[in-house]
Amino acid sequence: MIDLVNVSKSFGAIQAVHKVTFHVEPGEIIGLLGPNGSGKTTLMRILAGYLDPDEGQVSVDGVDVLTDTLEAQRRMGYLPENAPLYPELTTQEYLKMVANLRRIPEAEQQARLSEAIRATGLENHLTRPIGELSKGYRQRVGLAQTLVHNPQVLILDEPTAGLDPTQIAEVRRLIRRLAGRSTVLISTHVLSEVEATCERVIMLLNGEVRADARLAELAMTGNVLLVLGEGGPDATGYLTALPGVQMVESHPTADGAGYWIQGASDVDLRPAVYKLAREAGWPVKELRRDVRTLETVFNELAMAVSDPENTWDGGQS
Repeated sequence: MIDLVNVSKSFGAIQAVHKVTFHVEPGEIIGLLGPNGSGKTTLMRILAGYLDPDEGQVSVDGVDVLTDTLEAQRRMGYLPENAPLYPELTTQEYLKMVANLRRIPEAEQQARLSEAIRATGLENHLTRPIGELSKGYRQRVGLAQTLVHNPQVLILDEPTAGLDPTQIAEVRRLIRRLAGRSTVLISTHVLSEVEATCERVIMLLNGEVRADARLAELAMTGNVLLVLGEGGPDATGYLTALPGVQMVESHPTADGAGYWIQGASDVDLRPAVYKLAREAGWPVKELRRDVRTLETVFNELAMAVSDPENTWDGGQS
């Protein structure tokens, strides 16, 4: 549904985006995650057809955004960080204007507008001037204008920026509902935003893709924690000898003798550890695989970028 290949963009001496490549399947909810200045907004503008890259290929639903921009834009709904709203218009007037700009036939407009209004929960705010709405409802109006023409792709740049916690939760629920009808790409610098709404994350740092994986894949590691109760042996040597084990560290816990067992991220060591413990008769109190938070993954990537000697071995970059 979305394809970017080797997309680069510079502003003078500043390299905003460098050789960005990724592919998005129909129906996916993707989080484009990165700190401020990482190139997210530049990339969104290129994808939406508002900014030309210096090089690379961009397509939406098989349509080349660079050579057939208008046709590509017909297939997408775009919400920039600052929604293009007219405060003097009522919600109804504004959405009607968007429908006309989108050249939706008059006979279809009522059904399209009603669907967008219901999807965004604006039924009770149609006659109010947009300037009188709360920021959360203004954001809903911005989302509604992306839906009027029933697009295959939604491109949302920082959709919850500046909202209070209640409004953020409302917009997140709305985005999850919208994902059932469109492919969604969300840019954000907020880790919890991705965890709450997305299935997959693409991490940008210094204008480059540093990770592209599903959240579950990023969170999983090959490390295992084993805790033995009283009477257990020193298991370090036995565990180190297991196939696939890279390192074992003693890790005393309140419950007993603990061991951090390190392995490759694509290997689950738990079956082998459990078999060893069962055959040896060890008093196992806990055996679990370590799971990292998205914050941990992001910090590891940021450290690897700031210190090239410190390479990230998560296997997802």
